[in-house]
Order: sequence, then C-alpha cells, then structure tokens
Amino acid sequence: MDAVSAGTGVTAAFQPIVDTARGIVVGFEGLARFEMPAEIGVEDLFAQARAANRSAEIEARCLRVILAERGSVPANCFIAVNVSPHILRHEAIRAVWRDHPDLQGIFVELTEQSVIDSVVDLEPELDAIRGAGGLIAVDDLGSGYAGLSRLLALKPALIKLDRELITGIDTDEAKRALVEMIGTFASRIDSWVLAEGIETAAEYDTIAALGVPLAQGYYLARPGPAWPVLAAPVPPRAVSQPVPVVRNLLEVVPAVESVATAASIFTDHTEVRTVVLIDHRGRPVSVLDSESAHLGLVTDAVRVNLDTPVRDALLRAVTRDSTHRYDPLIVTDNAGRYAGVVRLERLITTAVQ
Repeated sequence: MDAVSAGTGVTAAFQPIVDTARGIVVGFEGLARFEMPAEIGVEDLFAQARAANRSAEIEARCLRVILAERGSVPANCFIAVNVSPHILRHEAIRAVWRDHPDLQGIFVELTEQSVIDSVVDLEPELDAIRGAGGLIAVDDLGSGYAGLSRLLALKPALIKLDRELITGIDTDEAKRALVEMIGTFASRIDSWVLAEGIETAAEYDTIAALGVPLAQGYYLARPGPAWPVLAAPVPPRAVSQPVPVVRNLLEVVPAVESVATAASIFTDHTEVRTVVLIDHRGRPVSVLDSESAHLGLVTDAVRVNLDTPVRDALLRAVTRDSTHRYDPLIVTDNAGRYAGVVRLERLITTAVQ
C-alpha cells in the first residue's frame, strides 16, 4: 500500500467508449493497474486502504497517473476517472484538482464503493469540479445507491448503466424496458447514458437499437495503454428514417457573461428579444429577456444537445413550470458549450409536420 500511495507500481489503462450513433470512439475510461503479488487483488488493496483510512491517498495517486496521460488523448475524446464520493472532500483529492485546474474533457465518476449520505455535503466539491470545466458522472446505476431522487440532486451529465443490467439484455424484456425508462429520465435532466460491461454483439445491438448513446465493454475493446483501438469496426446505429433534431432549428442570440451587459444590449438594441448568460467557460447559465435582465433575475434554463430530437426537446419544453414554459431552450454542443437557442414555436411547427 505504501508503494502504491507513493506512485510505485501504478500504471494507467484506458478502455474505449463508443458513440453508438456513429460507431466511433469518443472517450476513454481511465483505470489504474497495480503491480502486486498474485494473491492480492485490487478489491483487497482498496479494502485494506479503507480499513487503514488511506483510501484518499490511494485514489489520489490513481487519479494523478491517469490524468498524466491526458495531454495525448485523441482529438474530440473525453476521459472518465473514478472517485469514491466519501473522499471528495479529502485534501489529497482536492490537491489533485488544484494541480489540474482545467478539467475540460474530464468526467468525474462517483463510484459505488461508498454510499452518498448527503448530496448537500458534496455540493461545494461538485461545484468546484464543474467550475473547473469538469462534468459529473454517476457510476453503476442499477447496482446500488443511485436512486432517482439522488440523481435529481446530483444532476449528473452522464449516467452509467451497470453490467448487471446490461448482461443478457438481448433476451430480457424487463431489462430493455428499464433501460428505455432510464433513457427517457436521463434526457429530461440533460444527461447522457452509457452502457458498460457489453460482452456480446447481441448486447451491443440491443442497446444501440434502444438508443443508448454510449457503450463500453470487452466486446468493443479491452483496457490497454493509451490509447487502445476497437477490437473490430462498429457499424453506426441504424436509423429507419431521418429524425429532425434541434440543430436544424438553431437560432444564435447574443451570449454575455454578466446580467449588466445583457441589460445594456436590450437598452441599446430594442429589436433583441433574447440574450443568453454564460459562464467564463462558455457554458450557458440562463435565458434572459429585457425584463429579467433589468431586474437581475437569473433562473436555470433547460438545456438540450444539438442532436436532441425535436419531439424530445418539445416534450421537455411543455412540461416545464408554467412560468417559463414558453422560454427558448438553450442548445449546447457535446462539451456543454453554448451553441444557440431554439424557440418553442419552431419546435411545435417542426414536430407537427
């Protein structure tokens, strides 16, 4: 354990994550590999670390080894790293984030190794990760703590489906129904879904047909040194007919980093109807009209991805609180950056065509 915490005998391995719609690698899960006697397994190591109250220093070392490789990650790919929720507030973990102040392209997975007792207690840590450009993922949905109410509180950008839920899904109608339900829920909270533990072509074909956007497992590729390729080419997801997406309805409106600037725009340009408030990393915060800008009223807006189907976006729009039901939806790219807005009237006219 001392050698591991010092960084000796720890290496990084990466497992590809596939975009099922396009059949290409879009990310990698970073995993730590340890040089240990054969009789000691990884679970034994982490169990000993927990018993000795040294989990944080072991996981911090794993994070550092994985993040050291990020400079060579293939273009347009993200990296997912694992962290136990109960050690997020530990100084060893905070020190890792300080040494990596820019977390763009990093998903931080909250793993199943420990139960989240209080999401509120974790909010400062999660806000700091998001503030550095990182995204939050919830690991192992289907095998443990992540109930729907807790997911709502965590607001993850990525929900991972546990291998137990994916194994045999091609022959299990109940599992398919559950994955469809989770997909609908995820789309309503601006989350992606990733199916992990895929070991057969039938399992992959099934989750692709269900519209699960991301996939990972031995069938696609085993973990390896940076950066492993797929075991075999993966065909893009079959689509019976083109589905209209919000990308085609995009309207670009001014984006500013302060409410005062937005108010000035409305004052100087009376023809402007909408301004989007963004943070310093280009991520949208709120939709402002003239009244809300001049009053300084900032409320969270619904965000949809460029490739969100129009009908899904419309469903999300009309089920909002009545106060904001007719506000434009903010559209983001895959990195969560502001791309434009889409108005309810355009969603309606497109959906009924």
